[in-house]
Amino acid sequence: MARGFDLEEATAHLAKRDRALGKWMKRIGPLEMEGWRKPFDTVDALSRSILYQQLSGKAAATIVSRVEAAAGSRKLVPVALARLDDAALRACGVSGNKVLALRDLCRRAEAGEVPAARALPKVDDATLIERLTAVRGIGRWTVEMLLIFRLGRPDVLPVDDLGVRKGAQVLDGLEVAPTPKALLARGADWGPYRTLASLYLWRIADGEGVVEPAKKVKRSQG
Repeated sequence: MARGFDLEEATAHLAKRDRALGKWMKRIGPLEMEGWRKPFDTVDALSRSILYQQLSGKAAATIVSRVEAAAGSRKLVPVALARLDDAALRACGVSGNKVLALRDLCRRAEAGEVPAARALPKVDDATLIERLTAVRGIGRWTVEMLLIFRLGRPDVLPVDDLGVRKGAQVLDGLEVAPTPKALLARGADWGPYRTLASLYLWRIADGEGVVEPAKKVKRSQG
């Protein structure tokens, strides 16, 4: 199971199955997913996800930089995190619950319960979600982000993600964002490329592809 999928094929499929989404995709333009080609470490990726939870991007990035500096490593892997005791992690701004989550992640990784990056392509989505959500502090959403941005799995629709739901609200002109259950039903036609639909919904929620209303031209009174 290789990382990533054919974006052109997925785009053509979505445009054919959903004309409204197709119009937005055309306005936004094609996407590039460089993350699918970059090497990564499973524990490092999940450690960063844990540290970013419930924080603004800027605040989380500051904490991650402090942890990297304190551990003397750009990779937040078990051997690096083991150099820091709990007090040192807390001094970097890591909350108590996140310290426990990082410790549980490292313990499970060393026990062989967290697949190495080279083994991930052989693990299907459902199995990976089941195995990784057993780690303290890691929920389904965190694993879905790994599936989308690191592994490039083609058919992932994170229905609990607020950005995806907001994008669907704009797409369909709804007064409120759809519930996760409603979004799951709405996205049935997007399979087997719901990942690409999700990527575009995030961009729609961010205001990309919006058509500005035409400006009225004043006519001369001559």
